[in-house]
Amino acid sequence: DIGMWTMSGNLAIIDRKKNIFKLAQGEYIAPEKIEAIYCKSSFVAQAFVHGDSLQHQLVAIIVPDSEVLMKWAPENGFNGTLQELCENEKIITMIHKDLDTIRKEAKLLGFEHAASIKLEYQPFTLENGLLTPTFKLKRDVARQRYQHDITIMYSKLAAQPPR
Repeated sequence: DIGMWTMSGNLAIIDRKKNIFKLAQGEYIAPEKIEAIYCKSSFVAQAFVHGDSLQHQLVAIIVPDSEVLMKWAPENGFNGTLQELCENEKIITMIHKDLDTIRKEAKLLGFEHAASIKLEYQPFTLENGLLTPTFKLKRDVARQRYQHDITIMYSKLAAQPPR
């Protein structure tokens, strides 16, 4: 919450802090809006969209719906554990394309799309410290937990030739 001191010395709550950040090109991003749209994909159970003021693009950690993915995989020529499927580049690409389709259907702008994703087989839970008691994502904790993956995604994006 955001508060201010009143003339009588009391604290008055005047607003809520929102999870909004600015990308390097100056565009403001509301990640929760994008995450909610990504979760409309049948393949997605949870999403964490990350961006910062030094980057031009977003990246995301996607927790796939394990039941959907484990049913879809053998029907489409893929085998393995959930962890192995989450590390398969073809599956990552397929889910990323699905997210792009959903983003376009929702009329999100180009900068409101994760340029790179990582599939995480372990869900965000209270027990692993990634969710609050009201089941909201703890963004700072998630950013710290996935900082290595975020760095790798941004490094790969920087190595790609410009379009």
